[in-house]
Order: sequence, then structure tokens, then C-alpha cells
Amino acid sequence: MGYELKKIDKHGVRHGIIKTVHGSVETPAFLPDATRGFIKTLSNDDLFESGVEAMVVNTYHLFLRPGTGIIKKAKGIHNFMGWKRPLVSDSGGFQVFSLIRNTARKSGKKPLGRICEEGVYFKSPINGSEQFLSPEKSIQIQFDLGTDMIIALDDCPPNNSSRLELEESIGRTVRWAERCFKEYLVQIRKRKIKKNKRPLLLSVIQGGEHKDLRSRCFLGLRSAAEKNKNNIIQDWDGYGFGARPVDAKGRFLGEVLKYTAGLIPENKIRFALGIGSPRDIFLCARMGWDVFDCVIPTREGRHGKLYIKEKKHLINKGKIYYNTINIGSSKFAKSFKPVNAGFGSAIIKDCTQSYLSHLFKSGETLGARIASMNNLNFFSGLISEIRGK
Repeated sequence: MGYELKKIDKHGVRHGIIKTVHGSVETPAFLPDATRGFIKTLSNDDLFESGVEAMVVNTYHLFLRPGTGIIKKAKGIHNFMGWKRPLVSDSGGFQVFSLIRNTARKSGKKPLGRICEEGVYFKSPINGSEQFLSPEKSIQIQFDLGTDMIIALDDCPPNNSSRLELEESIGRTVRWAERCFKEYLVQIRKRKIKKNKRPLLLSVIQGGEHKDLRSRCFLGLRSAAEKNKNNIIQDWDGYGFGARPVDAKGRFLGEVLKYTAGLIPENKIRFALGIGSPRDIFLCARMGWDVFDCVIPTREGRHGKLYIKEKKHLINKGKIYYNTINIGSSKFAKSFKPVNAGFGSAIIKDCTQSYLSHLFKSGETLGARIASMNNLNFFSGLISEIRGK
């Protein structure tokens, strides 16, 4: 189990393999988000046809519904979903912190929870019940899910946080990471999991747009692992880029992303969490990031936004070429061109822009299915070209 770096090409792209209990994932890799254990409108067969190798599920959402009790009875999330390939679970932290901080900021109302050293108290948006998530509980839930890669609970601050707030976030992230590492070992022993069957464990580097804070966080995370290593796990299996990849003005943090990737040892997974636009994936892969995940291809597909190849190759001479269309636009109602000529599975090749436009205007879910598959095919093609295939 773990990551094996095969080579770094002339563009700086890392080519490797992540080996997990449910199979291997070639890197660079894009993982769509199956947030609640599914991707809306798509079956597993649709996902296979679209080139999906692995997905990310959401600890917070699955904890609230259907609940870990149901998933444990199913003998794990793979059985529950009927999915045979690798799955990554996030910590649930991003969603909880967004619920508490962003809801209050946008509405001006009292926050739906509170953050303390012990963990996070919050109200369920489903039924209003009081809930609690600690570093230990996050790890326990992820073990109950039975995913192949789990992520330590971190303090995820908004992108407009002050330096002082970011420093507080880093301190909490490192302290919580140490607790997660310890709980990981507790669960390995308690569940009698063999070394070659263990889930991979990742932590998250916070620090906003400040390089020195990113470095401070990384060093703290590495120290947290060093103090608790044993014969089962010596270090984190990988590190993620924490918080949104843009500053308070929406500018892409390219320099910080490149710097942060450089902090992470070559033999560790580099997970660019939440990065999912084609341009950002292309740029970040060349900075040395291995794994990307986002809801972009499927969420935007369900709203009629399609990603279209402009040329034979998406990548040419160091640039990326593609276009997007809104299939709901009136100009496509009379267009009998294929949705994406010569690209994707039969359901996409056989569908005209006019028919897809009709499906969307009629509110037919088949339209969302075709558009989502189109976009996942596009992202799979992008990753394939980044891999040099």
C-alpha cells in the first residue's frame, strides 16, 4: 500500500501509482466527488464508461445520512455503493467549517455551531439535531466507511482570513493531526487490520496565501507523525493543499501551490484538494501535484454546461485548448451536430446538440446524465493527455 513515483517528465508532471486495497490509481489522477455516496443521475456503469478510476466520498454527509450504522451493516461504503474501485474519504472538516462560518457570514445570523480545541459542535442541516465532530471521531467514521484513503481533520479557514486567524488555524490543524494519527493507530489495532490492508492516511497543509505559514504547517504535520510513528506507519502517506486555491480577491494562488508542492517529499501523495477546473488541473500537474478532485464536471453538467474539445489534442505546445457551451442557449435548439463529435461513449456520440437542448428544456434527467458523462469523458481525456497517452 502507498505511493510509488515512476518518473518526473520534462514538464514537471509526476507519473506514479497509488496502491490501495481496492486497486491502483495511476497519477496524475482526477477523482470526481460522489459526495453522498453517489453522483447524481449516473450509474456505476456510466462512471466506468466515462473513465472514472476512483472517487471521493464525504465523511460529513455520510455521517448525517444514511449514518455509519447503515454503512457498517452493509460491510463498508464499497458494498453500499456497489463500487469496486478505490474510494477516498475526506475528513468532513471543510463542510462543517463552511456550515458554521459561511452561513453566519452570508446571512448575518448566529453561527450554526462552534469551534473549540476539543472539536466542532454543529447543528445538522437535515433535522437540526446537535452533532459533534472531533479529530478522533472523524477518523473513526472513515474507518467505518472502509475507504482506501482517509484524511485527517483540519481547521479550514475562509480565504479572507487574517494572518492571525491563519496562524490559529495552523496550530489547531497540527494539534488535531497528531490526534488523528494516534486515533488511526488505535483503529488499526482495534480492528486488527494488517499492514498491507490498511487505508492510506493523509494530512492537510494550511496557511492561506503565505508561504512561511504553509511551511510552518508542513513542518508541524511532519513532526506530529514523527512523534507517533511505529512499525505500521512511519509517516503520513500524503499531504493535501488546504483551503481554496484562490485569495480573497479570487486570484489563483499559483505561486503558493507550486511552493507547497515542493515542500512535500517526492515519495508522498500530493493531493490538490478541491482543484477541478481543466486549466487549474493542467497547471497544478506541472507544479508536481498528483491528485485532484472536484464537483465541477458533474455539477456543471447538470446545469447544462458542457466541456468541448477545440482541437484533436487538448494540450499542445504547453497550452490547453478547450471550450465550454451552455446547451440551454437557443442557438443549439436547431443544431444537429453531435454533442461532442468523435468523443466519449455511444450515448454521447449518438446525441445531437438539438436533442440535448430539448432534454434540458423539458426537465428530463437524461439530459443531465448525458451532459455529466460528456464532462467526465472530457476530464478523463485531459488526464490521459497530461499522462502523455
